[in-house]
Parts: sequence; structure tokens; C-alpha cells
Amino acid sequence: MIELRCITQLWKDKQLDIYFADESGFSLTPYIPYHWGKKGVQSPIFSKKGVVYNVFGLMSPEQKLVSYLTEGSINSQFIIKALDDFSAKLTKFTVVVLDNAPWHRSRWIQAKIKKWEQKGLFLFFLPTYSPHLNKIETLWRFMKYQWIKSRDYINRKTIQDAIKNILRKFGTEYKIDFSMNY
Repeated sequence: MIELRCITQLWKDKQLDIYFADESGFSLTPYIPYHWGKKGVQSPIFSKKGVVYNVFGLMSPEQKLVSYLTEGSINSQFIIKALDDFSAKLTKFTVVVLDNAPWHRSRWIQAKIKKWEQKGLFLFFLPTYSPHLNKIETLWRFMKYQWIKSRDYINRKTIQDAIKNILRKFGTEYKIDFSMNY
């Protein structure tokens, strides 16, 4: 995708910041497909229905992460509040890369674009069906399949604490090697 390559080059040239944004839901239903344990010892993986957290995150290639958590739904209004907060803290032109989810492209979002651009925040929408281009998808995958452990699924508090801990320590204790992609 030529436009994304151009934006990435401008980021490499330190002319702007780039953040990849998306949301993900976390629940007490584990994403761990299997578990290694001692032979003959059963270790249950606890499972309970219901959303624990929905997270809207903005992640830079330098692994800076800004996240907004809710136990409610993520919709256009939630995204607007998050981007309003994010745009208020910008120090240089910033491009936020998003997929084409309806709540990312809604009329309410469209109505805010000019105000965000005046603050230096620009939205870039990926082509349809291209989640592989949104780097934050890798963060969600690492969280669900590697970093959140089976012991974190004991109850609401343990999973919430694990999610908050990972989000807080992302870029220091929790890292993703994107060097092959940039």
C-alpha cells in the first residue's frame, strides 16, 4: 500500500508521528488453546462468560501505547472521547491508522475530522480486509495468546489486573519486535 509506505517514511524521517489504532475485547473465556503441564496432573483453565474489558489502543512503532479501557461497548462516541483526549496531548503532526469498522467511519467521526486536523491529528483508513497492515493487531494477539496466563483467568479482578499491567508495561517489560516490518 503506497500511501501507508509514504506515511511510514515520513515517520522514519521524523516529520510526523504514527499510531496504529484499534480495539479489542477481553473476557474470562481464555484464548489459550492448550496448556503444558506435568504428566498426570490436571490443570484446569477457568472459563466464564462476559466481557471484562474492551480496550481502544493507539500504538506507535516505538512501542508507545495509549489505551482507553471500558467495561461497556466501544462505539463512535467512545472513540471520539479517546481521540479528543489523545489529540489534546500531541506535540507534532500525528497520523492515526484505523481499519474501516463502522464506528471508525461513522458520521459522528466524520464530523470531528476537521477539528482533529486543526490539532495536528490525521486519520488514515486502511483498505478493507487488511488487518495485517494494522500493527496493533499484533499487540492484541500477543496479549491474548502469550502474555495473559491461564492463572489470570481466575476471576474478573485477576484478568483486569493482568490487562492493566501489560498495557502499563508495554514497551518496557512487554515488547514486540517489529524490526522486520519497518
